[in-house]
Amino acid sequence: MPFDPATRPLTPNEARVLATLMEKARTVPDSYPMSLNGLVTGCNQKTSRDPVMNLSDAEAQEALDSLKLLTLAFESSGNRTTRWEHNFQRGVGVPEQSAVLLGLLMLRGPQTAGELRINAERWYRFADISSVEAFLDELQERSAEKGGPLVVQLPRAPGAREQRWAHLLCGPVDMSTSQTPAAGAGASPSPALQARVDALEAEVASLRNTVQRLCAELGISPDFSPMSPPGQE
Repeated sequence: MPFDPATRPLTPNEARVLATLMEKARTVPDSYPMSLNGLVTGCNQKTSRDPVMNLSDAEAQEALDSLKLLTLAFESSGNRTTRWEHNFQRGVGVPEQSAVLLGLLMLRGPQTAGELRINAERWYRFADISSVEAFLDELQERSAEKGGPLVVQLPRAPGAREQRWAHLLCGPVDMSTSQTPAAGAGASPSPALQARVDALEAEVASLRNTVQRLCAELGISPDFSPMSPPGQE
């Protein structure tokens, strides 16, 4: 029976550890399988991570032990230092392309199909966005016999042109949070800020009128182009 997140969802720590193993297996194969120390460093990267985390060695080890019980990770033998590998594709029962998309969603949070295609470049090269969408649709329509859906398409956020996708490996997604627009995208300014902007615009309009009137009295044409830096007149 494949891994079923509806029965036993992953914790955020487990998802981060698992996805980091998946990423490093593809992007830095020379360092894979991974030691605990290297894995913790990868989990706590400040880039390509959403959210940014700060896992301790103990937290990462606990997550690895749990993933081992779920057959999603295992220890490599033949080294003095214990090293770890993921078993995601076989443990979850998905093709390579779907595994790549799920790994990226676990690492970077909800993304559009276009963002997933770009972010997957070092993992797997999708021919086009349509191929990404096809695998996402397949993951969303996954039957109960195979473990149920593994992704969900989020409602379009205000100001957004495309809908984002989220993974379900950590359980159901709170749809209300997906309605929050990104900073600066479609957000209305606060009443206080809008009032200040209106006041400034009115003041600028008044000053322009005054300048135009004075220029008319002096018989010159007003120039409202930006001022040149000193010494460049």
